[in-house]
Amino acid sequence: MLRTVTSHLSLDVRSPLEIELLVAVADGAYDRSELLSVRHEDGPLDVVEIKLPHGARMHRVYAPMGRVVVDYHATVTGQADLPPIDDVDIVDYRRPSRYADSDRLLAFSRDQFRGLEGKHLLDAVVGWVTNHVTYLSGSSLPTDGATDTLLKRRGVCRDFAHLVVALLRACDVPARLTSVYAPGLKPMDFHAVAEAYIGGAWHVVDATGMAPRESLVRIATGRDATDTAFISWYGGSLYVKAMTVTATMQGELPADDGTELVALR
Repeated sequence: MLRTVTSHLSLDVRSPLEIELLVAVADGAYDRSELLSVRHEDGPLDVVEIKLPHGARMHRVYAPMGRVVVDYHATVTGQADLPPIDDVDIVDYRRPSRYADSDRLLAFSRDQFRGLEGKHLLDAVVGWVTNHVTYLSGSSLPTDGATDTLLKRRGVCRDFAHLVVALLRACDVPARLTSVYAPGLKPMDFHAVAEAYIGGAWHVVDATGMAPRESLVRIATGRDATDTAFISWYGGSLYVKAMTVTATMQGELPADDGTELVALR
């Protein structure tokens, strides 16, 4: 399986600051060739790589005022080995978090999915979100959490994923959010999906159904968008002037009707 991904960010830095980027493909057993370039209008900037859980790699840059351009290109061949199961993750990913506020959804989730467990529960949660939430670009705020999405019944991929994660956690199923490159996604962008711990393994689910899960390439994994945002900045201000993301796969995209258990590899 050969997948090629790119991202381009044009940033207007309005005062000196620290930028944290989560755009690089996560470490894995596959073969990977890549290039990350971060340039200020006056020349290249130094980049420091920071290792995060689940193979994620954050890149930290100190940027002066002016235009900063980020370009990332990677080619991934093969599939990553499935990571070992970490007991700490099982504990952490059952707890409520900033955007997956499962504690506020306990009564709703346990009433809606009463008596279900395992794959039946997973299918029911994903199906409910798919059938009751409308995908609509620009319909949510960056501060919206799962409860907001449940009430508004609309959102984008991160809102769908947050709601799936929160509903599963409310039923005591460990669940987490993962940012990915998604071949086949239309419109193309960074994408967010959920992973659920079912039957002793992590399985990826996507209530938007917008890209085949076997084609996805992991970027970062965590409690919610707090841990997986493609860009964060501290100590100053910036404006994202332009962003372009691409993700392609050699050959035909795999079929995915959403009914099978799939591991993100």
